[in-house]
Amino acid sequence: MTAPEWEEVVEHLEEMIKTVKFGSITLIVQDGKVVQIEKNEKVRLQSYKSR
Repeated sequence: MTAPEWEEVVEHLEEMIKTVKFGSITLIVQDGKVVQIEKNEKVRLQSYKSR
């Protein structure tokens, strides 16, 4: 990956990390390049815990 491509990936990752409370971020790599970034976020319901 070139430096500008890597900088774009890092920018997206930083933004996603700032906005996720519980979950995961997955990088999809093809031919040595990041082609997709997925964010999977969990929502914890407080009302379920009190039962």
